[in-house]
Amino acid sequence: MATLARLQARSTFLAQQYYFRNSVVDIFRKKEYDAAVKIQSWFRGCRVRAYLRHLHRVATVIQKCWRGYLGRQQYQLIVKLAFCSMKMNLYNAMAVRIQKQWRGYRIRKYCFNYFYYKEYLRAVSETNDAIREALEEFAEMKEREDKKADLERKEKKKGYEARKMHYLLSTKQIPGIYNSPFRKDPDPWELRLQKAKPLISQRPKVKKISVSVSNWPAYASPQVLPQPKILPPIDRKPCQGPFRDITEVLEQRYKPLEPTLRVAEPINELQAAREELRKQECMRNIHDDMFLPFSSYNKNKKYIPLMHSSSKYGPDSYGSQHFRDENPTKWLCNKLEAN
Repeated sequence: MATLARLQARSTFLAQQYYFRNSVVDIFRKKEYDAAVKIQSWFRGCRVRAYLRHLHRVATVIQKCWRGYLGRQQYQLIVKLAFCSMKMNLYNAMAVRIQKQWRGYRIRKYCFNYFYYKEYLRAVSETNDAIREALEEFAEMKEREDKKADLERKEKKKGYEARKMHYLLSTKQIPGIYNSPFRKDPDPWELRLQKAKPLISQRPKVKKISVSVSNWPAYASPQVLPQPKILPPIDRKPCQGPFRDITEVLEQRYKPLEPTLRVAEPINELQAAREELRKQECMRNIHDDMFLPFSSYNKNKKYIPLMHSSSKYGPDSYGSQHFRDENPTKWLCNKLEAN
């Protein structure tokens, strides 16, 4: 009983000792386990790295052999192409030399004859000289004719002026303005006035209406008698003096109206021109610029334009009317009968 009592008294101490020793053992066991895991991980890492180095060496050898083979094949192809290009260049040079010799011989023998072309050029130069001389003679003759016509025109104008100024001719009593007594010789216009005839303006002829009493109708009342439409002309002497021709006066008096630019053009010319320009711009305004996307995702991609707008034969008629437009005249067979 004493032993049992002694054991019961020491049970608490034993339990604490048991728990303390188990915790110490667990700590040492965990340290050993961690050390074993670390040793195994290091060993396995060394083994895997050694295997990877082996695989890299093997892959490098394989790639070296394959790339060497590809390089030798590419080099052989380059050598073949260079050899072919050298041969073609040599053949082309030889062909050009042969063609040059043959064409030179053909031109010298059949196409180009020096003496024939020399004779031809001499004949052309002689013909040109003859034509040039004829043209010069024609130009001189034309110039003489123009000068003669100009002189005749001036003489005619002077004669007309002399006829208009005939009233300035000198008389026995009074000398004219062209025959001054202080001059030794009279002016040439004085001689021209002596030879000219005075200019008389001709009045328009008026038809004379002969009124006969026998042709008058019989009226009951003497108050209504027929009146002549045109009065007979009054016989007057023509005015004397430096008057102009009646046709010139009438032409100046009744000349046509020459409106100003503001009157000739309409008031809304600017608006009409702007409207016409706007219509032409609407007809020519075809937007076919390159499409630029909003984001920078497709900025390095090449823009491919539409097929019906980028054709060199002009825009296609597709899409001008309807998307599913049907044209029965272009069918290969009658679809109604086939159905």
